[in-house]
Amino acid sequence: MTGARRQQKAKLRGLVLAAAIAGLAAAAPGGRLPADAATTGRIVTDSLTGLALSGFDPVAYFTERRPQLGEGVHELIHRGAVWRFRNDGNRAAFARDPDVYVPRFGGFDPVALTRGVALPGHPLIWLISGDRLFLFSKPENRSRFAADVERSVAAAEHRWGEIEPTLVP
Repeated sequence: MTGARRQQKAKLRGLVLAAAIAGLAAAAPGGRLPADAATTGRIVTDSLTGLALSGFDPVAYFTERRPQLGEGVHELIHRGAVWRFRNDGNRAAFARDPDVYVPRFGGFDPVALTRGVALPGHPLIWLISGDRLFLFSKPENRSRFAADVERSVAAAEHRWGEIEPTLVP
């Protein structure tokens, strides 16, 4: 690896750490998403780093039953986003079947989608239902969703068909 590439990776690690800290702070009361959230390929990503899930390992939600930060040495690019993993096994599991692990609706809040709004979900406000990961912009939306999952998913899917084509690919 060249010296320039090492410097670039070190800078990126610093940005990722800052993004993770911002993400953790945002999970405090109010559960707001960091202001620099964006979308890439209809996946919610960090606009500075291109990281999906703010660098959290999507497989860990299923195996550890909690968000776990991934590491830069275990990365994979999928659908225009950079995904990080805690280990090579999680990376391999994602590579074999990414649709199992990518958050439903690309990480957009399904409750907000039912209102016609593409609001990014927060990686620390989550729920697994029907073997799918869902992210929410605030805890109240997660509670509303959990109260009637089937109806919530159906309503979000209906609106997603209208909203998804309008998102920047």
